[in-house]
Amino acid sequence: MNDKYRFDIVIIGAGIVGLAIANEVSKVYKNVLVIEKEKAFGQHTSSRNSEIIHSGIYYPKEALKTKLCVEGNRLLYEFLAIHKIPHRKCGKLIVANSPGDESALETLYQQGVENGVSDLSLISKKEAKEYEPSVRASRAILAPSTGIVDSHSLMRRLEQKSIEQDVIFSYNTEINKIFKKNDTYELTVDNEEVIIETEVLINSAGLWSDRVSDMAGITGYKIHWNKGEYFKTTRYKNMNKLIYPAPDPKGKYLGIHTVMDLDGNISFGPNSYYVDELQYDINESNKEQFCSTINRYLDIQMQDLSPAMSGIRPKIQAKNEHFKDFVIKNESKVGYNNFINLIGIESPGLTCCLSISKYVKEIIEK
Repeated sequence: MNDKYRFDIVIIGAGIVGLAIANEVSKVYKNVLVIEKEKAFGQHTSSRNSEIIHSGIYYPKEALKTKLCVEGNRLLYEFLAIHKIPHRKCGKLIVANSPGDESALETLYQQGVENGVSDLSLISKKEAKEYEPSVRASRAILAPSTGIVDSHSLMRRLEQKSIEQDVIFSYNTEINKIFKKNDTYELTVDNEEVIIETEVLINSAGLWSDRVSDMAGITGYKIHWNKGEYFKTTRYKNMNKLIYPAPDPKGKYLGIHTVMDLDGNISFGPNSYYVDELQYDINESNKEQFCSTINRYLDIQMQDLSPAMSGIRPKIQAKNEHFKDFVIKNESKVGYNNFINLIGIESPGLTCCLSISKYVKEIIEK
C-alpha cells in the first residue's frame, strides 16, 4: 500500500531559486514541501558559477530577465545586509580595446540606462586605470552596483528561514511520475512507494526542468547544457574591480572575465560550449583560449593559469541562437492550472533569486 501525503505547494529543486521560492511562498502558505534529488541544496548550477551580483545592463529592456535583475539586485543587497551574509559591492569595469568594442560599449551603456541601471558611467582610459591600475582599456563602462557574494551562505540562510517557516525539505528524493487529476497533481517518489498530492506544483529543477515539464505532459521546452570552465591565478590578488570584456554580441555569454572571491583570490571564466553529459572536468587545452582573451585586458601568461572549477548552465537557446528570455509561467492556458514552470534560469539567476520568488508567488492562482 502506498503512503500518501498532501501539501499546499510542492517545489521541485533546491537550487538557489527553489530555496528563495520556498522562503517566499511559506510566508503565505503553511504546508510547503521542497523535493531535491541530491543530498543537499545547490549541488549544480547554483554552486558552480561566478557568484556575481549583476546590475541588469546586458539584457533587452522588455525582457523578464531585465526587470527581475534590476529589482533582484536591490532586493538581494537588502537581504544580504539584514542577514549579515558575506558580500562586497566592488563594482566592475566593462572594457573596450578596439573601435568595434567602443561602439558596442556605447550601445551597451545606453541599453543599461534604458533598463533602469541608474549608476552607470562611461569612463576614459585614464579613469579606468585609476580604478584598476593593471587594466588594459581604451574606454570602459563603470558599473558600481555589481558585486560578489558567498552564495553558499546565502543558500544556507534561505534554507534556514524556510525551515523556520515550517517548510519540509526532502533530499535524496527523485520523482518517478507526475499525474494531473482535475486540479490536483500527484507525484510518485521513492520507486512509487510514496504519493504526494498538491494543487500548486513549481518546477525549479534547473538543468532538468524540461524533463520535469515533459513528465507532467507539458511538452515543447528544451534545455541545452552549456558548460563554462574557470582557471585561477596567483599573479593577481585583491583587485579593486571586476573586469569584463565587451560581451558576446549573440548574448550567449558575457565573455571570460575576472572572478574574485571574498578573500581576494582571482580566477577567470567562464568560457562557453555545449555538452551532452554532466561532467565537471576541465579541458586544459582551453587554457590557450583563456590566455588570449584575458590578454585583451590584463597581462597574463599560460603558466599563470591553473584549473579551478567548471559549471553547466541550463540554456533555452541552442548553439548559434541569439538571446532567449527566462520562462517563468503558470501553465493554466494549456490546462495545467498552478503548474508553474521555470525554464532556462541561468545567469543572472543568482541576482534574480529573490525577485523571481516574488514573481512566482504573484502568478499562483488562488
